Amino acid sequence: MEDVITEAAPPSRLLEEDLNNFTPSSPPLPSPFLLFPHTQQQQQPLKPTLLIIAISSPSLSLFHNLLTPQTLTSSLILPELPLSYPNNTINIHSLSSTILLAAVQNPIPDNRAYAVAEILLSNQICPDSVIILDSIQPMNHRGLLSSDEAVAFKLESFAERKKANEEKLLGGLDYYPSGSVVDGLGAAILGRCQILKIRASLCVTWPQFDSDVVLLLKDLLRGLGEFEFGFSDDEVFKFGRSKDHVFQSHLYI
Repeated sequence: MEDVITEAAPPSRLLEEDLNNFTPSSPPLPSPFLLFPHTQQQQQPLKPTLLIIAISSPSLSLFHNLLTPQTLTSSLILPELPLSYPNNTINIHSLSSTILLAAVQNPIPDNRAYAVAEILLSNQICPDSVIILDSIQPMNHRGLLSSDEAVAFKLESFAERKKANEEKLLGGLDYYPSGSVVDGLGAAILGRCQILKIRASLCVTWPQFDSDVVLLLKDLLRGLGEFEFGFSDDEVFKFGRSKDHVFQSHLYI
């Protein structure tokens, strides 16, 4: 005779997706919003020639010394995060009269990526062109990645791809290898630019935490403006590094 206590329960007669019908759906999350300093209220909408969105740790460390309270233009707030949470906002700074920088200092959940992209590219911020600086996720890359070599690739919106090589936002970069993918906030912003027919280039780099990548980005962005970049090797590791991150020397995906 079977032991009703220790025997595994029989399989449910309902499919797993049917079981979800008996649980109440979660209430929708409130939409992110922009908060402007009182001195900036009369300057909406913002219409920069270029909007740079720094997501990767090397890109954040590259611009770190340029992000001061005096250059702060607005902040994107995620309402579900407590105000006491460190770096819970995406701060938007003015690098010059024509260039804005959005510093994404904390990872954005995938289910919130497009909502954030809609706010960054809305009737409040209307850039002529966009550069997104993100990292390569090893599980999304098809090919060999070495920790000893800094690499960078790009993806472009259709409006940017139509431009001649000398007019490209990020000239000289190879396209992301076929079969590799990008997800998360970087992909959501590029998709939003595609819908709005905005010139956009997404640059993804590897390794995720490396001073050589910072130097690579510095050379890549040198022609955009006379910025006084400054960083140390230690600063590269301060931004976006998860506690459970494990360095991998060679990855075949």
